Amino acid sequence: MVMVHGNPSWSFYYRNLVKTLSKDHRCIVPDHIGCGFSDKPGDDRYDYTLARRVADLERLLDSLDLQEKVTLVVHDWGGMIGMTWAVRHPERIARLVILNTAAFPLPKAKPFPPALRICRDSFIGTLLVRGFNAFAAGAAYVGCKINPMPSKLRRLYRLPYDSWQNRIATLRFVQDIPLQPGDRGFDIISNTADGLEQFRNLPMLILWGEKDFVFDRHFLDEWKTRYPGAEVHSWENGGHYILEDVKDEAIPLIADFIRRRTR
Repeated sequence: MVMVHGNPSWSFYYRNLVKTLSKDHRCIVPDHIGCGFSDKPGDDRYDYTLARRVADLERLLDSLDLQEKVTLVVHDWGGMIGMTWAVRHPERIARLVILNTAAFPLPKAKPFPPALRICRDSFIGTLLVRGFNAFAAGAAYVGCKINPMPSKLRRLYRLPYDSWQNRIATLRFVQDIPLQPGDRGFDIISNTADGLEQFRNLPMLILWGEKDFVFDRHFLDEWKTRYPGAEVHSWENGGHYILEDVKDEAIPLIADFIRRRTR
């Protein structure tokens, strides 16, 4: 099991899934550089780009010398990172679990959220994200719609991002969102989208919160169009952090899917 998190979360997001699956499966749950309790270098020491993120994941998985195929679980930016790696190594993928994410450009019908544009393209956004931790704090507030996070859990999501320096990845991820040709990383996402077809017949589970502040039904519809045979469970009032919002339903669904679709 390889679980790839997004922004502004960290590997903590998968803790309950790991507790359930680790009895029978090896769970590999990395923190991206700059996230969780990984190092948080400045721009002079690390290139905070999609290309580097994919290279990091590839280097990690190669170093582990895995002998079996991988069940890939992806959420948020983890979809772009993990699925780009998967498209480059399709022979290593056994199953896919998709959680409120994308591996293709912004759907045509989906407007880019104004809050993300402010964070991506303005100094005010930089001040809010790095100065006040607004992105991580805001995501913790709005990321669960059915079962809002209690204050203690929200603090744990914010915990690694406790200073201007330690919030560098939170901002750089947003600034690296590729929206149109010419944007850094847009060619990577386009190539990944073109390669998704090869997984059409793989066992696939899609779990979705439809009230996600970014990855809403436009993205879910895109996944369903690309993978009409996927097993899909969606929650009309569910939020972005679906493994938190409906954990008592979502985690057993994943465990059952893995049990049924083990080759």
